[in-house]
Amino acid sequence: MRLPRTRRDPVEVNLTPLIDVVFLLLIFFMVSTTFETRQALELELPESASGLAAEASPVTLVITAEGRYRLGERDLSAAALGDALAAEAEQAREHGLVVEADARARHADVVRALDQAGLQGIRQVRIATTEASSTQAETP
Repeated sequence: MRLPRTRRDPVEVNLTPLIDVVFLLLIFFMVSTTFETRQALELELPESASGLAAEASPVTLVITAEGRYRLGERDLSAAALGDALAAEAEQAREHGLVVEADARARHADVVRALDQAGLQGIRQVRIATTEASSTQAETP
C-alpha cells in the first residue's frame, strides 16, 4: 500500500532576527566602552621675544616666593584667599584674573590660587610673564 507523502516546504533561515541581535550588541558595546582620555597634553611651546603686552586686568593676584598672596593692596594668607577672591569674583568674571606668580613660588601655591578662582566661577585666568631678555631669546 502506498501512503501519500506530504509535501514539505523548503527550510529557510530567516536572518532578520540575527541581524537585529548583532546591531543591538554593536550598540551596547559602543555605548558601554570607556574611551581613554588624556590627562595631560604634551606640548612644546614656541618662544617669543616680541610678545605683546595684554591689557591690564582690574583683578590681579600676586603670589610671592614665600607663598603669600596679594590681591590688590591686601596681603593674604592661604586661608583668607577664598574669601578675598569671592569679594572680587564678579569683577574677575567680567574682566578676567591675572596671576603674577614669582618664579620661585611653589607649584602648590599657584594651584591653590587657580583652584580658588575656579570655585568662584572665574574662567578667564591669565598667568603673567616677563619678556625674555635678548640673550635668553637667542640661546636654543
